[in-house]
Amino acid sequence: MKDQTYERIAETQSLAVELKLNGRSAALAARLQSGAAALAAFAVTLSKAEWQTRLPKDGRKVGVVVHHVASMYPLEIQLASLLAAGQPITSVTWDAVDAINRDHAEENDNVTKDAALALLETNNAAAAAAVRAFTDEQLDCAAPVSLNSDAPLTCQFFLEDHPVRHSYHHLARIKAALGL
Repeated sequence: MKDQTYERIAETQSLAVELKLNGRSAALAARLQSGAAALAAFAVTLSKAEWQTRLPKDGRKVGVVVHHVASMYPLEIQLASLLAAGQPITSVTWDAVDAINRDHAEENDNVTKDAALALLETNNAAAAAAVRAFTDEQLDCAAPVSLNSDAPLTCQFFLEDHPVRHSYHHLARIKAALGL
């Protein structure tokens, strides 16, 4: 217990230093990590039956959705990096998103809780590190985003609307599906 307290103090101090040095990107990374931590903390408590519950309207199993959040971080960061470089995001449509989600669900229909949570931890840590590396100038870069009718969006908005929001969005939908 004492070691955990010291670890928390060290993490808090590290975060404070990080926020001071790289404010906006560090704050975004912290929110990204908080969302994944909340999703993981909830998912770890689920029974086998709850893990297999299908979400209304969506049709995917709870476990598949947790794995989906984890598996999307690399793509979301890749797209944010395009915006950070002032380049547009093209050819990303809702039909493409639906196809990615459908294919992922089919390929991961029997994903285990351990596998999904391990991927969530690994990919979230990598995504948070990538977000921390963005400068304020990169966060402010804007370019057209095909998924949003070619509206010019900033890298920061894209990060907030996609990888940061993603775990919170799906956590809320999972809780609603389970009546919690």
